[in-house]
Amino acid sequence: MKSIQYIILFLFIPGFIIAQSEGVKTPAPKPLFDDPVYHGAADPTIVWNKKAKKWWMFYTNRRAGDSTATGVTWVHGTDIGIAESADGVKWSYKGIANINYKPTKEYTYWAPAIVENKGLYHMYLTYVPGIFADWKHPRNIIHLTSKNLLDWKFESVVKLVTDKVIDACVYKLPDGTFRMWYNNEPDGKAVYYADSKDLYSWTDKGKAITDMPGEGPVVFKWNDKYWMIVDNWKGLGVYSSENLLDWKRQEERLVELPGKGKDDQSIGGHADVIVSNNRAYLFYFTHPGRNKTAPGTTEFEKRRSVIQVTELYYKDGKLSCDRDEACFIDLIPLK
Repeated sequence: MKSIQYIILFLFIPGFIIAQSEGVKTPAPKPLFDDPVYHGAADPTIVWNKKAKKWWMFYTNRRAGDSTATGVTWVHGTDIGIAESADGVKWSYKGIANINYKPTKEYTYWAPAIVENKGLYHMYLTYVPGIFADWKHPRNIIHLTSKNLLDWKFESVVKLVTDKVIDACVYKLPDGTFRMWYNNEPDGKAVYYADSKDLYSWTDKGKAITDMPGEGPVVFKWNDKYWMIVDNWKGLGVYSSENLLDWKRQEERLVELPGKGKDDQSIGGHADVIVSNNRAYLFYFTHPGRNKTAPGTTEFEKRRSVIQVTELYYKDGKLSCDRDEACFIDLIPLK
């Protein structure tokens, strides 16, 4: 009987046998994380904290419960939230990032991207100089540095093609230099890119993706290919590249069709990917109240957002995932 049960588990919960061998017995919950303060977690980025020896999730927060909000003011006016986990399964609220750049009385922080280089962490963060009811206002990407991931020192406003740019992603190139991808809003929300030798001075290079608009690009390497995942507002678009310059789009999008898990029935948005022990995990956010079959009835339900996770799979040159499959995530500690 035990052998029969073992086979059934293997057939109906892909990845279970592998995960069990690594000591993982509990799948990631749905949702993975719900911010306890504003219930508006979005745009996650995951990084290993060497000092704390924990995984930290930095995320945009939205004031989903603000009953006085007009227009899109509820998407503005918050700091960057932090959650903490030992293995990627259970996350607890840590607080907010201490960012010392506040040139205006009212301000907004969005979409942090973090890269570590020579023992120093660099954050590229969207800064909006106020709390606004519409989208017609400047926003820049600012550069911050930190030694502990908690306290952040302002370095500069990154000079890019316009003063309406958001959603940076920074990746270290094979030659030791760095590339930033970001969203250029005035140009039809196209994904642009810029290069840097030192993470401080950047040179714009133009469009990275030309076939369709998108935001929140994230770039990573897996299975001997480079990948870019972009939020197309109807699921996540997937591109692959051999050289980090020429990007080929795959037809199928990720987390576009509704899932069945708790708070996972709406499209997935602005994601991050962590590759650990040659397995890849997609962290994305959803607006549970924007479920077409059972939409939220209050403003809070429509605005509320949570973080979810699913495992990515590679086959025949393409990426896929099953958001309804149990995700036995196991993020391995880094040195």
